Amino acid sequence: MLTTFYKKLPLTKPHRHMLFVTICVCSLAGCVTVASNIGARVGGNLSKSILNSNDLETIKAGTPAYLILLDSLIQAEPESSQLLISAAKITNAYAGAFVEEPARAKILSDKSLDFASRAACIHKAYFCSLNKKSFNEFKLLVSNTNKKDLDFLYTLGSSWASWIQAHSDDWNSIAQMARVQFIMEKVVEIDEFHDDGGAHLYLGTLASLLPPALGGKPEVGKKHFGRAIEISKGKNLLVKTMYAELYARLVFDQDLHDRLLKEVLTSDPIAPNLTLINTFAQKKAKSLLAESPDFF
Repeated sequence: MLTTFYKKLPLTKPHRHMLFVTICVCSLAGCVTVASNIGARVGGNLSKSILNSNDLETIKAGTPAYLILLDSLIQAEPESSQLLISAAKITNAYAGAFVEEPARAKILSDKSLDFASRAACIHKAYFCSLNKKSFNEFKLLVSNTNKKDLDFLYTLGSSWASWIQAHSDDWNSIAQMARVQFIMEKVVEIDEFHDDGGAHLYLGTLASLLPPALGGKPEVGKKHFGRAIEISKGKNLLVKTMYAELYARLVFDQDLHDRLLKEVLTSDPIAPNLTLINTFAQKKAKSLLAESPDFF
């Protein structure tokens, strides 16, 4: 769910879970029992339903109700790391794709990071309060992670990245960017194929945010974008969209910019767990391509 320090990653279409909502109209005690038994499964299935939708407007309108549902499930089952991690992903994706108001983006990014942090802490005690560790201690702890920690680590990094973006008016927040980069580098080291190469997308974005004179590393970003395309076999259209917006515009390469965006627009957006992301990417690509003559 990708996304990044930009408004991206899309999400949501969970109609099959309306039955669960109906069940919860029963007594409070009964609802809590149901939530305790299937809460984590609902969270996981909800994420999949969301990501396989191609209806951005329905998702935008409907997701807030499901965020409230997830809040209620977490209250019933606060120690479920899987439920917390699903809530972190959905909240992060919704905020990145649909929320424009800065104040609301901060609220949702706070919530997503809290869910991800709690999930990671429940998973492994030494993940607790990673943001409060010294950078050297932080690097040591993250360096000792393995494949069993991967989803928790990646979700924490993704939510943390969005949190920094939402709080970019605070230099203390921006200073934490190095921690997100270290997390994503570790994810690549453990398994670069995780989330269809999503960590490469984040690293490509981080490297392409600034021109070289200000510390940016666009050629490093180019390699990460290219690798993300290879790993996803070109099915994750958001990668090409971000490649064009961040790298191609930064180095002023209109040919690459327009070629990437045209490839996105002529591609089939339907793909397992990528349909919503791709639909969003095509909408973004259309806008960027229309701006091309004026930008270049």
